[in-house]
Amino acid sequence: MFAYAIRRLFLIVPTLFLITILVFLLVRFVPGDVIDLMLAQMSEESGMGSELTADYLRQAMGLDQPIHIQYGRWMGVWPQEAGEFHGIFQGYLGTSLWKNQSVGAQLVERLPVSIELGLIAMITGWLLALPIGIYSALRQDTALDYIGRSFTIIMLSVPGFWLATMVIVYPSIYLNWTPPLEYMPFVKNPWGNLLQFLLPGFLMGMQQSGTLARMIRTMILEVMRQDYIRTAWSKGLTERVVVTRHALKNAFMPVITIFGMSLPRLIAGTVIIEQIFCLPGVGRLTFEALTQRDYPIISGINVVMATTVLLMNLIVDLTYAWMDPRVQYR
Repeated sequence: MFAYAIRRLFLIVPTLFLITILVFLLVRFVPGDVIDLMLAQMSEESGMGSELTADYLRQAMGLDQPIHIQYGRWMGVWPQEAGEFHGIFQGYLGTSLWKNQSVGAQLVERLPVSIELGLIAMITGWLLALPIGIYSALRQDTALDYIGRSFTIIMLSVPGFWLATMVIVYPSIYLNWTPPLEYMPFVKNPWGNLLQFLLPGFLMGMQQSGTLARMIRTMILEVMRQDYIRTAWSKGLTERVVVTRHALKNAFMPVITIFGMSLPRLIAGTVIIEQIFCLPGVGRLTFEALTQRDYPIISGINVVMATTVLLMNLIVDLTYAWMDPRVQYR
């Protein structure tokens, strides 16, 4: 397995290289020009936009260079104007065009918010999905099974942004209450911070629970029809023992794949949820960068997320071998 893991790690390198090319080029195809946006904002705020030219700003930011030179400097394989190499190969994701701050520093600042939101959503999703999925499978075609399946279909169908908007709008109209929309850091107000994250985290977890519950139900139904489960029943084992010791471990193999693929999205947060609830996480940073055409931030976030997804794929594959001895990697 060790040799397999090393090979997979080496395969990640060319995959990431292709991803960086796609990300770098696609970001440049986003409609709108960052220079025009900057000149318009400068004119509105201080009247300096008329004194500066688009060519001057483009040259100052290095956007006047050919696309292959810009890519080489971003990757760290082409020297900067000062003659030094400063890019992804050196562990540097670039500098924001608007704030003149390191992209890595902004990610470090925003990532704890998204991680907290993602953890609450993940815990909520599993707490809802496990009992619904297991009970629906063990009591197939009963009234509670239909209720559980209806809940999962609703969670899969209802858009998250609509649900979040309704949660804010209707209580404000009928109950004269709105959730806190001003971010409170955990170090300043731990309890207020937790209360602020519970509602958006619960909404994200509800959506994730739909997919998890349906997968858990389907896999448990399949496993419960296997011969070794019939053997366990014939030994006189209780339902709790049969389910917990024999069924769940084998039923959870495909569920791990879904969990592994959803974890990077939960950690990064969702752009819309963070925007609606005014949470300064990575999702909101992505939204702001797209609005401002901040190419380094958009590219840096996509590279980090792509790396996370590739590593999670490897971890999921290795987890298969740990859970099932029949799975062997050579």
